[in-house]
Amino acid sequence: MSFDELGLRVELLKAVKSKGYTTPTPIQTRVIPAILNDQDILARAQTGTGKTDAFALPLVEILSRRTGSRSHPRALILAPTRELALQVGESFKAYGRRVSIRCTVVYGGVNIGPQIDRLKRGVDILVATPGRLLDLAAHRDLNLSQIEFLVFDEADRMLDLGFSKEISEVLELVPTDRRTMLFSATYTQQIRNLAKIMLKDPEYIEVTPSNTAAESIVQKVHLVDKPHKRELLIHLITKGRWSQVLVFVRTKFGANKLTEKLVEKGISAAALHGNKSQSFRTRTLKEFKNGEIRILVATDVAARGLDISNLPHVVNYDMPGVPEDYIHRIGRTGRAGVSGIAVSLVSHEERAHLEAIEKLLKQKIPMEEVAGFTVGGEVPDFVLLRPKNPASEKKADKAIKEMVAQRKSLKQPAKTSSKPRSNKKNKKAGKKPHRPGSCSQQSPKKGNSRGRR
Repeated sequence: MSFDELGLRVELLKAVKSKGYTTPTPIQTRVIPAILNDQDILARAQTGTGKTDAFALPLVEILSRRTGSRSHPRALILAPTRELALQVGESFKAYGRRVSIRCTVVYGGVNIGPQIDRLKRGVDILVATPGRLLDLAAHRDLNLSQIEFLVFDEADRMLDLGFSKEISEVLELVPTDRRTMLFSATYTQQIRNLAKIMLKDPEYIEVTPSNTAAESIVQKVHLVDKPHKRELLIHLITKGRWSQVLVFVRTKFGANKLTEKLVEKGISAAALHGNKSQSFRTRTLKEFKNGEIRILVATDVAARGLDISNLPHVVNYDMPGVPEDYIHRIGRTGRAGVSGIAVSLVSHEERAHLEAIEKLLKQKIPMEEVAGFTVGGEVPDFVLLRPKNPASEKKADKAIKEMVAQRKSLKQPAKTSSKPRSNKKNKKAGKKPHRPGSCSQQSPKKGNSRGRR
């Protein structure tokens, strides 16, 4: 099937071709006709399957056929993160400008004033994060009474981030007579319950088997001791001449620390996480997409919201604690049929996480050795001793092993005596234990009865 057969107007077909798309993806083939037929949708699809255009194209098509006052938005798209909201907004704007349909994006973390001014000028389509949407509605800067289409993008992620209450509040603000589309990467019980509340006789669409990674992604695992992860990552980047890499870490502190060390090695890098301002995050993503930044170190805030064309490498520097997050992370590469490589640096402490991921995928991820870095691999001659490596300990000089053992013993905390102490609570700093009725009893100090505030 071609885009010409989906019932889209000529202007939108030209916009699609200008993006370089020739054939609709499986989810587009099924979702676009369903939305054009005014059906509610419950769709499951992984990232990188083209689902944004699957609902953006038909909504722009329908709204362009109907004249509206533009004083209030007619379509509302909810996204869990700022990054995803901006990504979705870009698609709607690209198609909307071809047929005089206006779209704007609102999200938290930035000045609300310009967003209010943009809404006052009138929009047809509004893309929003739940928090900022409700702020605007609460201050009567936004009226949702004319909403005809309501879309929940990455609904499972929205629930994971604790937006259940906000979703309920949004449903109270929009008309009951509307078309609703719910897109999710997983079908949890929460998603099924939400679908029962929101959708009317929906069409169930599932184009990707549950919990699978795209076939275009080459997955590999490097078993490495935790202290050696950074050196291995730098080795892979420099020796492999990796041009663009998205690295996932567990914490904000870890992102900042790793970025700092990469920059010290002369590798252009930037950190992306929730503590960064929205203006910084937007600028950093733009620079990364343009190739001005070589390495982007991110927490899971970026796992579902990034759309980077032809991203060649994704690295799991820290393994995710939730197996499903692995699929979303590596889904940043291998998009739209273009191949990509996903590398996971797994320490001994993270083997359980790896096993959980492989159980979810129902397959083993191939392991590869990197000489001098990975567990079990050959240790280069310039490394005098690598502890816990049998081959290295056998080859190392006896004096070197004794020196390492001595330094290790010095770092060990001194053992405390196991002999019980008498009157532990009363004998402090050589004071005699208090006896009832003793003249040494002191009255409590005045003016400090509530302790430290």
